[in-house]
Amino acid sequence: MAESNPAALGTQKAVEAIGTALQKQYERWQPRARYKQSLDPTIDDIKKLCISLRKSSKDERVLFHYNGHGVPKPTVNGEVWVFNKNYTQYIPLSVYDLQNWMGVPSLYVYDCSNAGIIVESFLQFANSHQEEYEYHRKNFPDDTKEPPQQYGTCIHLAACANGQELPSNPLLPADLFTSCLTTPIKTALRWYTLQNKTRLLPEITLEMIDKIPGQMNDRRTMLGELNWIFTAVTDTIAWNSLPRDLFHRLFRQDLLVASLFRNFLLAERVMRSYKCSPISYPNIPHSTAQHPMWDAWDFTLDACLCQLPAVLEGADYVYSTFFTEQLTAFQVWLTYGSEERMPPEQLPIVLQVLLSQSHRLRALDLLGRFVDLGPWAVNQALSVGIFPYVLKLLQSSARELRPLLVFIWAKILAVDDTCQSEIVREGGHKYFLDILTDSYLPVEHRTMAAFVISKTFAENAAGQEIGLKDNVIAICLEQMAEPRGTLRQWVAITLGVMWTKNAQARWAAVRDSAYEKLFPLLHDPCPEIRAAAVFALGTFVGNDADRSDHANAIDSVIGMQLTNSCCEDASPLVRKELVAALQWLILHFEGQFTSVAYQTEEEERVRDSGITIFSPKDNDGVDKRSPENHMSFNHHKRAPSSTLPGLPQHQSTTTPLRHGTVFQNVWKVLLNCSRDPFPAVAKSATSVTQRIRGKFASLPVSPLINRSDSDTPDRGSPKFGCTVTGLGDSGSPPTKTVPPSKLTNAIPKPADVPAALVNLHRFARTRKLFDAGPNQDDDVDEDMAVKATDAIVTSQFVKWCSKSFTLPMMKLREEQDVSANAHYQREWKFMRNHAVRNSSLVDTENAGPPRYETQIFINRNLEVPSHVLFDPLEPVIYVADRNQISVWNYEKSFRVGSFPNSHPRPYRISDMTLINAHDSPFLLVAADDGSVRAWKNSSSTEKRSEDLVTAWQALPEVLPTTRGSGVVFSWEPPTQHLIAAGDAKIIRVWNMTAEQKVIDIPTRLDCSVTTLSSEPTGSNGVFAAGYQDGSVRLYDRRCSAADAQIMVFDGHASAVVSTKMPDHVLHHKLYSGSVDGDVKLWDLRLPNSVSVIKTVSGMSTMDVHARAEVICCGSVNQTANVYSFLGAQVSSIRHYDGFMGQRIGSVSSVAFHPFKMLLAVACSDTYVSVYTGLTDKKSARQ
Repeated sequence: MAESNPAALGTQKAVEAIGTALQKQYERWQPRARYKQSLDPTIDDIKKLCISLRKSSKDERVLFHYNGHGVPKPTVNGEVWVFNKNYTQYIPLSVYDLQNWMGVPSLYVYDCSNAGIIVESFLQFANSHQEEYEYHRKNFPDDTKEPPQQYGTCIHLAACANGQELPSNPLLPADLFTSCLTTPIKTALRWYTLQNKTRLLPEITLEMIDKIPGQMNDRRTMLGELNWIFTAVTDTIAWNSLPRDLFHRLFRQDLLVASLFRNFLLAERVMRSYKCSPISYPNIPHSTAQHPMWDAWDFTLDACLCQLPAVLEGADYVYSTFFTEQLTAFQVWLTYGSEERMPPEQLPIVLQVLLSQSHRLRALDLLGRFVDLGPWAVNQALSVGIFPYVLKLLQSSARELRPLLVFIWAKILAVDDTCQSEIVREGGHKYFLDILTDSYLPVEHRTMAAFVISKTFAENAAGQEIGLKDNVIAICLEQMAEPRGTLRQWVAITLGVMWTKNAQARWAAVRDSAYEKLFPLLHDPCPEIRAAAVFALGTFVGNDADRSDHANAIDSVIGMQLTNSCCEDASPLVRKELVAALQWLILHFEGQFTSVAYQTEEEERVRDSGITIFSPKDNDGVDKRSPENHMSFNHHKRAPSSTLPGLPQHQSTTTPLRHGTVFQNVWKVLLNCSRDPFPAVAKSATSVTQRIRGKFASLPVSPLINRSDSDTPDRGSPKFGCTVTGLGDSGSPPTKTVPPSKLTNAIPKPADVPAALVNLHRFARTRKLFDAGPNQDDDVDEDMAVKATDAIVTSQFVKWCSKSFTLPMMKLREEQDVSANAHYQREWKFMRNHAVRNSSLVDTENAGPPRYETQIFINRNLEVPSHVLFDPLEPVIYVADRNQISVWNYEKSFRVGSFPNSHPRPYRISDMTLINAHDSPFLLVAADDGSVRAWKNSSSTEKRSEDLVTAWQALPEVLPTTRGSGVVFSWEPPTQHLIAAGDAKIIRVWNMTAEQKVIDIPTRLDCSVTTLSSEPTGSNGVFAAGYQDGSVRLYDRRCSAADAQIMVFDGHASAVVSTKMPDHVLHHKLYSGSVDGDVKLWDLRLPNSVSVIKTVSGMSTMDVHARAEVICCGSVNQTANVYSFLGAQVSSIRHYDGFMGQRIGSVSSVAFHPFKMLLAVACSDTYVSVYTGLTDKKSARQ
């Protein structure tokens, strides 16, 4: 070895000294391994040594180092030379035998001339083993033979290739390859000195190199820092040169293998300078001897050697600037880096710098900026081996590292959460709990800590147990008071994760009343927080713990709270989580819900057959029944107060199914969710309800019998939407013991009941799981029948929320980045919008109101149009018929496209409007089933399912009418409020930012709201509603529901067709038009009309152009007349343009362009036409 001089020792002592030195050098890299020397061995010695090492190491890797100096070269037959028993001659040892003795996994080092032939022979013998096995298996199939060991997985390092001789330079160690592998720093210094001897100043001798001060493991010394830099350089070369899987195998799985391969990169560089080509298996794809990082290493060696004489004389060592310079290079890459560019070659160096306290803060900051670039950057960091470095840093107590570490860990776990067990084992979760409770840190960092905790305990039973001991639930509950939203969201998710399938965590939460503390979040203005609360409550109910009366009582309270709070939520995200949460009640109380569903279906059949069972009325005696197939929460009629036919009366678990119980309410909510306007919600709810319906769908219908008045539900019984009361002392769901005498007339005889329903009592709520079907025999052992309850639908909410942490957080968002394409697109839209608005000002300067007699567009719609709408900035009109929306380009006279509104038949589109038109427009479409849908890309040529942005039930109780208005709404852009009314008893105001109901204002009338109009500014909170009885009423949504009506205008003798509050020249004014042809102008401060304009009778539609100061009234009498604000008729549209133009049909809708002098007219003959108030057609189209 380099430290040994064989000439100064005797032969035997020299061999022992070399062996001892080699063992000590290996122990430096892997001190915990067992080492055995075999000096000048025989074949038997090697055989015993290899077999014993393989036996003791079991499945661990065995290292075989062959130092073949002074013996013959390996043969072409794959043989190396050893002594005979008498040490009188060399005899060959076949590598084939060595394979069998060493087994796998193994690592071989060959330091001898012609070493490459050994590797080639080894691989040939490995293939021979496999071929022999395949031949034997094919020709002797009955003879079972174990497959051979995978010798191809062994690792080999050879000093030179086949046919090459080792260098014989007297200034170099004889075993130069071994020296590179075991003493890389001194070997590199010696080789560098020999290569650059004439250029070094001051003069450096080889004796000085042997005296370099310091320890290899002390980075504060010269030798230790050089070793640290060498590790960073070789890691960087390997990471930039090797495939990722090979890098991970060689440099990250085994400490000794990683050290040897780092040093092998040096050996490749040194040996190639002496015309030797070291060989490795697995093979490094291309030579790394000329990698640019070696230049940085040479510069570091030169800087250290320059100060070596002074350091040897006692001067202080000046630390290298290597890491500072490499961090600067990494920072430069981050300035211009992206996924399309090559990854930064300095990334392994950044990880090494994390070990240095002086560079750690800067390195963490740069690493955080890198992983913030996206999931690809996180994967790059993980592939280079970031995990053990940042895991070790969780033991640090430095407060300045907390924001950086929690950010990096949030990024890592958002992409890869497979390291949960390591975090918990090292106690890393306590680090993030400390951050979560640190009120001095910004809420963003505490939110990241909550996210990391949730990912750490998700589907990790062992972690949940440890988290429970560390009071994670109590800590999270303390953070519920945080006023800023995102933290509350992730705290709720963490709670839901903690008690998922964990009975101990559930009861710990019960002791802390955790579920009650989550209830206020169900009304939070942020939809994500509401969904997180529903998710947490759902996992709480979905716990698979043994059911008890107390547990059932809590689940019932949660079920009622969920149905009361979230059933009318406008956010599909919340409703999807609601279905996922309520499914657990279905699974836990499957028998009760089967009974409820059966009776509900029975009620439907009775109603369809025309048989009246009872008349459900509220206390005021008003019949509240909803029409058939209607999407209201009263759609499913209340069942009689009786048990399911055939349930044994003596069973203590039998629950009389009175209306208003949690079972009825949950079932109603799920049925209505199965008809939800948002497809994902409907699909999930349908999957849940089908599980119950499948229990009895194939069974015969039981005969119906008369029910006595005593079977009618009590008027005082809880109704849907009310708070649950009457829970027993045990906290169980509402029950009532009915004497058998009272059930005599209420329950059909067992002979009249489908046989399969008799066994439904087996699904009692005291049962844990309900996978056994109703046909299960009574004598089946309960333990045999119970299986694990599987979710019917799976929530993707947490996964969806986690995606936000994969997005860049440090860089500007695209809409804020002035160099992004989105910014330039917005700038262009802003200038275009400004030009369109200014053009309308020029048009209105013409003398007199425009006449709108010049037709610039006409085309035939697919079906009879009911509504027409201008895009204020694009040259398109939206035309709605009964079921579809068509988009027409009126400048180029072609149809852009059409798409269905996807509402169920026989309902129709009743209103539509365009919102956010200045930027990314959304088309709001209402149908008379009470639903409202928002569509994006509505003017694109291709419609896709994802174009449905959101959909919800704007009015839950739309009453059946012969000629109703369905649902009408008014949009307030400044406040983001949507006011909806129609064939209902209420006017509902929605906050669309929060996707939440604001207030329900009662109409107190028995007629429909036909039109709504609100102030364009929305600042006063005032809106007007026109009714079918001819009245116009003014409301203030800022008042309470009882006091919201502030003015009644009774001036129309027939139904009001339209109300308009102009936004340009008339303030505090309101126009209203009625079927009899009267258009009235109202001052909102006065009860009487200011003026009346007499138009044609049979008015069907009306619109106002405030800038042009004209009104257009469409009539069923096939005319559309335009009037000035003073009442003078400006023009009348009766015929289409062209030679012998035909008469227009009954006008179904008219609409003015908000800015331009354009008028769209839609008629019952399916034609849609556009007229301009300008005389020049060409100018009108621009």
